[in-house]
Amino acid sequence: MFTKILIANRGEIACRIIKTARKMGIATVAVYSDADRDAVHAEMADEAVHIGPSPAAQSYLVPEKIIAACKATGAEALHPGYGFLSERASFCEALEKKGIIFIGPKPRAIRAMGDKIESKKFANAAKVSTVPGWLGVVENAGHAEKIAGEIGYPVMIKASAGGGGKGMRIAWSRAEVRDGFDRARSEAKSSFGDDRVFIEKFVVDPRHIEIQVLADAHGNALYLGERECSIQRRNQKVVEEAPSPFLDAKTRKAMGEQAVALARAVDYQSAGTVEFIVDPEKNFYFLEMNTRLQVEHPVTELVTGIDLVEQMIRIAAGEKLAIKQSDVKLNGWAVESRLYAEDPYRNFLPSIGRLTRYRPPEEGQFGDVVIRNDTGVTEGSEISMFYDPMVAKLCTWAPTRLAAIDAMSEALDSFVVDGIAHNIPFLAALMQHPRWREGLISTGFIAEEYPDGFAPIVPDSEEKAVLAAIATAVELLRRDRLDRLGGRLAPHSGALKRDWVVKIGEDYLSVSMVGGMISIPMELNLSIDGGKALTVASDWRPGDLIWRGTVGDRRVAAQIRPVLNGFRIAWKGMSVTARAMLPRTAELERLMPEKVAPDTSKMLLCPMPGLVVSIAVAEGQEVKAGETLAVVEAMKMENVLRAERDLTVSKLKAKPGDSLAVDAVIMEFA
Repeated sequence: MFTKILIANRGEIACRIIKTARKMGIATVAVYSDADRDAVHAEMADEAVHIGPSPAAQSYLVPEKIIAACKATGAEALHPGYGFLSERASFCEALEKKGIIFIGPKPRAIRAMGDKIESKKFANAAKVSTVPGWLGVVENAGHAEKIAGEIGYPVMIKASAGGGGKGMRIAWSRAEVRDGFDRARSEAKSSFGDDRVFIEKFVVDPRHIEIQVLADAHGNALYLGERECSIQRRNQKVVEEAPSPFLDAKTRKAMGEQAVALARAVDYQSAGTVEFIVDPEKNFYFLEMNTRLQVEHPVTELVTGIDLVEQMIRIAAGEKLAIKQSDVKLNGWAVESRLYAEDPYRNFLPSIGRLTRYRPPEEGQFGDVVIRNDTGVTEGSEISMFYDPMVAKLCTWAPTRLAAIDAMSEALDSFVVDGIAHNIPFLAALMQHPRWREGLISTGFIAEEYPDGFAPIVPDSEEKAVLAAIATAVELLRRDRLDRLGGRLAPHSGALKRDWVVKIGEDYLSVSMVGGMISIPMELNLSIDGGKALTVASDWRPGDLIWRGTVGDRRVAAQIRPVLNGFRIAWKGMSVTARAMLPRTAELERLMPEKVAPDTSKMLLCPMPGLVVSIAVAEGQEVKAGETLAVVEAMKMENVLRAERDLTVSKLKAKPGDSLAVDAVIMEFA
């Protein structure tokens, strides 16, 4: 077994690998760029080596710097994690020449499966079911249009060296093929240094289901069940689960055996994932093989009890697999939510900044529920524009699917993140979505259910009652605390008022206290809008970020933030401002004029912090609705900003190469 390994990665996956290495008694070496000088992974490892400037192309993607770090520290082996150099065969060969063991498959397998075009050809030769498409390199946009016409729309344009949704576009028409081809090539070049793309038929209403395989150097190979990864946005996975609610035992076995056969055919030696798309009739088609550890590997670990990183290290050290196919049992259900630094209320545009608060739910086993959080940040960490926007992977396990989803819902409600925009409200809302809870999903789920983007969930009457009860309980405790503080001009405000009004959104709800005492822990009986009294119980204290307790028969974990004259309450994807006031105050409050937001309809605002790639118009130019105005790059994704209506450009306020903050003015219109 190795005594020291280097992790050629950053963030949560580097921390994840370090944890297993530490458990195995193996020393670890981290590498870091300028942006990651104070990163968690660099502090967590036994040693850390600086490898260059912040852009990945000048640090994490430079093989010579990684190899030099191995040599300088005496690392015998290297784990690449995912992304960066994890699927580059030439890097694997360079390591071998220097006597450093690559914790992953051999170069032949990486070449055969890591390149999407070559893997399709290889799968065809191995009699694996594949999607119809053009497996050669597409030369130009005209060639792309010709191929798409022959295959039939819709088609998928994909970067050959791609992954993570980068360099991928769906085209439903000839016009979309040309634009999609250009965008896919550009993203592929900037993300992977390889602008080759291919085209294949896009299967309508598919599920994305992948099989986890393990294979050693002694001819042993097996599969560890499947992961359902159909909840995607812009081809980027958002929520994953294991097992799939769609597969039956027969289909699972057929997919698993085909995945193992493919692994054997390329003499695969490590953990790998064979991805399939599955149509509504359970026909499955080979998509690609990821010759590395997957982002979503924790859900497989939770349902099988097998540490995949440990298996990768043992296989690379030459050990035989200690488990057989008959040993693999799928136990319970696991769900993973990817926490991204992106604003769900602004079409999921990237967000950067410092984590002023970062407090995940407690990890461990709680009754029948397991909570796990894989992360590479801590409170005070900086979310940089240079890397992927994923902040953490929150996972829950329970005996059944719905129990795992409900555990995830409560864990998300308890996950405190301040300082950046993040997608927790969307993830929390998703956990309540009937279609998701029933397992009736496809890769088009988010586009179909949120066609106009995500907006805050509007609470129904029962939920408003819960929110009003929480707001009243919090306000009563806040006032009681103020009354008990010494040195105040008016140390006590008189008898406790029993009648209140809570404003939630535009609604005013009457609240009457019909029993109980203001104390910690609190237990009150409140009547909302003249309804039956609800018992509200909680040990919340002023200043706590999470309100935990019960309202009637509901168990609630809601986030509380003070705002002017009230509180911001976030719960199950809802985010409301609640103001508890006396009835006379509410009467006066209704008379207050509404503040109107400034008119920005004649401006193009930068929707996210990013770099201006190009400006497609000039001052004085007339443009039509739908035409491109500018392209802004953020976190390795190019975002095309188009005209929403016919207009004339009056003034350009930015130029290519400018780094802009969110809502910075790019141009003005007449």
